[in-house]
Amino acid sequence: MTASAQIVYEEFTSNKLEETRRLKIQLPRNYEENTDKVYPVVLVLDADYLFEPVAGNVDYFSYWEDMPESIVVGIMQGDKRYDDCNYDDDNSLPSDKGADFFEFIGLELMPYIDNNYRTAKFVIGVGHDFTANFLNYYLFKDPPLMNGYISLSPDLAPDTANRLASRLPGVQSKIFYYLATGSDDIKGLMEGTVQLDAALKGVKSDNFEYYFDNFEGATHYSLVGRGIPNALEKIFAVYRPISKQEFKDVVMKLDTPISQYLIDKYKTIEDLFGLTNPIRVNDFIATATACEKRKKWESLETIAQMAIKAYPDTVLGSYYLGRFYEETGEPKKAMRTYQAAFDKEEADFITVDMMLERADKIKDEFGY
Repeated sequence: MTASAQIVYEEFTSNKLEETRRLKIQLPRNYEENTDKVYPVVLVLDADYLFEPVAGNVDYFSYWEDMPESIVVGIMQGDKRYDDCNYDDDNSLPSDKGADFFEFIGLELMPYIDNNYRTAKFVIGVGHDFTANFLNYYLFKDPPLMNGYISLSPDLAPDTANRLASRLPGVQSKIFYYLATGSDDIKGLMEGTVQLDAALKGVKSDNFEYYFDNFEGATHYSLVGRGIPNALEKIFAVYRPISKQEFKDVVMKLDTPISQYLIDKYKTIEDLFGLTNPIRVNDFIATATACEKRKKWESLETIAQMAIKAYPDTVLGSYYLGRFYEETGEPKKAMRTYQAAFDKEEADFITVDMMLERADKIKDEFGY
């Protein structure tokens, strides 16, 4: 039985703010049992109303493996959000309580989360209007505090668009940035967001992944419900299992070895999100099927050996190794490989009976 995601409330006493702040934290399903597992962090400002839509989408997407299971940390702000996000009118940088709140997150809260929970080195920040603008300040740290920014109808400080456009090409780490507005958003915010979009579209950097939505008919508040799932889907696109579209449009058209594509996909997941996930059965089958269809037998052998190592108790790797031997003129090896898997667990569509049938067919055909 799969456990539900767990919600924890904490009172956090901040020296920077000289007060106590309430945190709302959602831990992934089976967090307590999976003691070796680490999780990215999704930091939610305006958690009084943003926490539930973010936490719900994170739980839903991770349940279907469209993103990694993640720890969602919400800061309850209430009426303090205006002071928290305060900036100087002259230089547009955090000032007074805003400067304290900036340091509270970077120097107190995030180290506390890292020390008390099993975190991976990947952090996404989520904000709406004032708090969305505030998240941008962390891009000026070196390296930036967060790897991903979900900016929902930001109420931008003056000259933010130009500053970000100048800053981002110099950031050495990978940055994911999602920006959203709606056709019925507050007029001034929509205009500012569209200007920011124009500036960010022009950023030339291999490290900057940028996404923008202008939702038709969406208001300042309804765009949030549409933006959050879009943002998570786009930021974690590489994490998802190989889809039918990726299979058709990418894997089936590769000029490079298909096996290398599979290796690179999981290396990217490790490099970006700090996660060393085992290769999914789905992704072994997708890439192996592409090898069969395209007659890429060397890649099929590599994938088969990887599957044997990853899932030694199942028929997965043995089946594709047998297919490799069949197609490269070694039927006796194929027969023995199929027969040797009689005591292994089945995997997806690959059954023990299917393996033994293939072995018997070879036996009859070649008279072994």
